[in-house]
Amino acid sequence: MVVQKLPASPDWPGQEAYNAILGLTPRIMIASLIAYCAGEFSNSYLLAKLKLKTKGKFLWLRTISSTLVGQGIDTLLFVFIAFYGVFEADVLKAIIISNYVFKVGIEVLFTPLTYLIVNRLKRAEHEDFYDNKTDFNPFQLEGR
Repeated sequence: MVVQKLPASPDWPGQEAYNAILGLTPRIMIASLIAYCAGEFSNSYLLAKLKLKTKGKFLWLRTISSTLVGQGIDTLLFVFIAFYGVFEADVLKAIIISNYVFKVGIEVLFTPLTYLIVNRLKRAEHEDFYDNKTDFNPFQLEGR
């Protein structure tokens, strides 16, 4: 941001392009951080709660359902914070839909790999953790 505000060399014709490309960087960084935190928290919370509800069964349902919610939150927050007022509403809608479909599609496509990895880890570590008494408050600094 500081470099962008400094005066450009008078013989350099690329200042407008530089500003156009890097001008959104702060918004994109803030959008990424907020969207990631909110989306991942939602995904993790739902994944843990669904494991309790399903008694550890239906991994595919848990992973895909939590991804539907988490990536929905992530995608909406990111696109609106980063690009609202920059693009027209129809372009924002297209960005949201295409990104969301891609992210959820990857989760569905990788579900067999998820099963393979989870089952191997459970066998190797002799562990299958349930978040029975987990406090999911992200603002708590120490355990109870």
